[in-house]
Amino acid sequence: MLNLDFHPTGRHFLQIPGPSPVPDRILRAMSLPTIDHRGPEFGALGRELLSKIQRVFKTAAPVIIYPASGTGAWEAALANTLSPGDGVLMFETGHFATLWHKMALRLGVKPEFIGLPGDEGWRQGVQADMIEARLKEDTEHRLKAVCVVHNETSTGVTSDIAAVRRAIDAAGHPALLMVDTISGLASADYRHDDWGVDVTISGSQKGLMLPPGISFNALSDKAIAVSREACLPKSFWAWDEILAANTNGYWPYTPNTNLLYGLNEALDMLLEEGLDNVFARHQRWAAGVRAAVDAWGLEIQCQDPAVYSPVLTGVVLPDGVDADAVRELIYQRFDLSLGMGLGKAKGRMFRIGHLGDCNDLTLMATLAGCEMGLELCGVSLKASGVKAAMDYFAAHPPAHLTRLADA
Repeated sequence: MLNLDFHPTGRHFLQIPGPSPVPDRILRAMSLPTIDHRGPEFGALGRELLSKIQRVFKTAAPVIIYPASGTGAWEAALANTLSPGDGVLMFETGHFATLWHKMALRLGVKPEFIGLPGDEGWRQGVQADMIEARLKEDTEHRLKAVCVVHNETSTGVTSDIAAVRRAIDAAGHPALLMVDTISGLASADYRHDDWGVDVTISGSQKGLMLPPGISFNALSDKAIAVSREACLPKSFWAWDEILAANTNGYWPYTPNTNLLYGLNEALDMLLEEGLDNVFARHQRWAAGVRAAVDAWGLEIQCQDPAVYSPVLTGVVLPDGVDADAVRELIYQRFDLSLGMGLGKAKGRMFRIGHLGDCNDLTLMATLAGCEMGLELCGVSLKASGVKAAMDYFAAHPPAHLTRLADA
């Protein structure tokens, strides 16, 4: 039974791939008094937020902000653009692509789920050529959308979204492109406009460094036009009323005011640092963690170095080793939380998150906890991953230094 009265000394190491640790600066912003969500101060906040969030999505188009989890934004993307019985092409890259497919079935559309065979699809990115080939077969254009996951949190794979856009265009197909970047936004480079995405889905609890409870739909003009004819039931998720209210910085229902305070602060932090710098530090952290895994002699879940995620690294354990038992020991002994294996990977791997409010020493402590836990569980390691990561970080200093929590 969970003992809520027990608080270990020191700070808990939350190194799952999200929710990520919330910086003190954001916590302070969220603690401000709640204001009237129909008053002039809130309207000013709303207009400011809606402008800043466009810069993070790299779009000039509207971004819808929901008081919901990323799952809600998945549903909003489908409900606003599709009608009952519409065909949807979805690509299997892991657990979250699978859950989105399950949702599409429940909503009454007809998703086709394609991907690489067996477990291979959970170790590779989206195969744009397979999408192009299927769309060329769809001469009657029954497929109304292509849905892919940008950064698959269950596997540590970041797919090439620009290649998917090129595949759709090469097929001469009018399908919408919908992309889940719930764990990629503000950690990995993402370009809604440049990559020709019609609906981008994201959430607050990953690279934006907020608690769960906010999600997003970034739109294209084409998606907005299609939404006017779409017939899936929707009310809370409907874009039209939200877009109308957003014109003056408001929402058609009660928004989550204090989380929006936090979002405003998070956007300031990211934009002050510069998005290119944000992406560079995530890539550097990821490379340091992978150096540790390689030194241990363990497999990385993602098998294609070209699509390694900057957000997390999946560590595959040898046959016969229960990854969940290793995680549990590490949690109990070192107050360190690691991500579990999901779906097909359950019990076979754990996931190290390296995103958001983090630094080199945070990751060194995380890797030390992993290394001690692996050794305590009898996993044979070839060399010290901690030393390998130390050497990597020492040899690759950051291009700039930032203090996210204390700016």
